[in-house]
Formats: sequence, structure tokens, C-alpha cells
Amino acid sequence: YAVRALVRAAKRAHGLVAGEIVIAPSIDNNPTWLDQVPLEQIDAIIHLAARVHVMRDRERDPLEAFRAVNVIGTRDLAQRASACGVKRFVYVSSIKVNGEGTPLDQPYRADDVPNPQDDYGISKYEAEIALHEIERASGMEVTIVRPPLVYGAGVKGNFASLLRWVERGVPLPLGAARNQRSLVTVDNLADALVRCVDHPAAAGQTFLISDGEHISTPELLRRIGVALHQPVRLIHFPEKLLRLLMQPLGRAGTVDRLFGSLVVDDAHLRNALDWQPTDTMETALRATAAWWKARSS
Repeated sequence: YAVRALVRAAKRAHGLVAGEIVIAPSIDNNPTWLDQVPLEQIDAIIHLAARVHVMRDRERDPLEAFRAVNVIGTRDLAQRASACGVKRFVYVSSIKVNGEGTPLDQPYRADDVPNPQDDYGISKYEAEIALHEIERASGMEVTIVRPPLVYGAGVKGNFASLLRWVERGVPLPLGAARNQRSLVTVDNLADALVRCVDHPAAAGQTFLISDGEHISTPELLRRIGVALHQPVRLIHFPEKLLRLLMQPLGRAGTVDRLFGSLVVDDAHLRNALDWQPTDTMETALRATAAWWKARSS
């Protein structure tokens, strides 16, 4: 494929494969940003840009801030794309459209009734609705992919915190967690997105994706320790007490993610597109650890 990469700043194009680079400083509810984006002779768009989950959001109206980028910006791009003859629009949504967590024996599936709980998840679901409306009106094919936590080189957020804690040998009060979570490495996600670009069966579909292995927080920490060549110090600390201690700090959501389960059934993606992960979790964690150590050295 000939790739045209749209990025917010030139430094964000570092490491991209050879292709044309286009700079657009902002994607929001001012459609003038699209004047900088050449969409003619484009067959497919993979849309990854979003305002993502923000800890301690200072926006006066956080939902509207998410909507400005995630709903209106996405809608404006898709409308311009359909007018320019783009054949397929692949949208990276979020598993948060399904909800915030699952029982161990009831994984999320692609055909579940959406149940977003926070402003970010609501905005991603509203974007999906807008895209399907454009699809029906224009005939441009839409494919939606809802990943869980994505990890790999460049990872940020909670996963980066886990890497930092393990590397520093910090005792972690997470030994009592008996949860299961689905993750997806960035390379597996990218491989699936490329498959969605032109596979006939991807048109009009919503897919969930994972590495295919569900893992508890303690086991994930142990595997990170192996990848970093660092022993992991896990303490069995009651979840309820930890939640009580973290509540005044505004970190109860972090406890939910570390102790709660979120399991994904991605059989629809695998069957419809004849897709299998290219990387195992073990391989991906080794690569992530190598990047982390090189970054901090």
C-alpha cells in the first residue's frame, strides 16, 4: 500500500514507514482542519485519532470535550471521505463501548448491546453511530474495531506504570487479584487493521480483538518481571481495604482495572477474516521490555 499518514506534529511521524506525511494540528469540531487533508485517490482510511481517557479531567464539560474530537471530528472526516470516493473507513473504537468489565465466564462479544459507562466510552459509541449513518447514506463501507488495552513499544498510562513499578522493585499489593483481562499488542492490532482495509467480509462489521490469552494482574506482573529480568514482589492485600485507601486519592478506578476482569471473545474477527495473532504475549512483552529499558537508559 502507498500510505499517507496524518499526524498532529512532524515528531509524531518518527519511525513511520515510508510514505507521505500530512500535518493537521487539531481534529475537533471545526471542520476547517480538513482543508489540510488531501483525500482524493484514497481507497481506505484507518482512523486512530481520539481524545482518550483523561485522569483528573479539568474540562468544564468532559463529555463535550470528548465529543468535539471523537464524534464531531470523526463524523466530519468520514463525510469528507465519502464525498471524495473513499471506499472503506476502518474506525478504531474501544472496548469501553461494550462496558467497563465482565464476569469471568461472560466475555464481551461483538454483537453485545453497547453499554458505555464513562464519557470516553459514550463518545466512541456515538462516533460509531454517526459512521453507520454515513455508511447508509453514502455507501462507503465502515469497519469498526474495539480493542482492549493496547501495549507494546511506546505504551503509556497504566501499563507503563506497571513496567516502572516492576523495574524499580516496588512491592505491589496486588497478589490477591484473581481477575482475568484481555490485552492486545500493538503489532497484532496493526496486522488486523490492515486485514480490515480490503477484506470483503469486513465491510459493515464490528470486531473485538485480543491476543487470545486472558491473564490475571499478578501473572501479567510476573511475566513483565521475566521480560525485564527483575523479580516481582507481590503482597496479598485485601481489595476492599486497598480500594478504601485509594478512594481519597481519586484512584478507585485504578483499583477497578487492576482487580477487575475484562475478557474479550474475538471469534467473530478470527472467523470472518481468517485472522490469527502474529505475536504471542510472551514475544510482545519481551519486545515491550526491550523498548522500555532502551528508553530509560
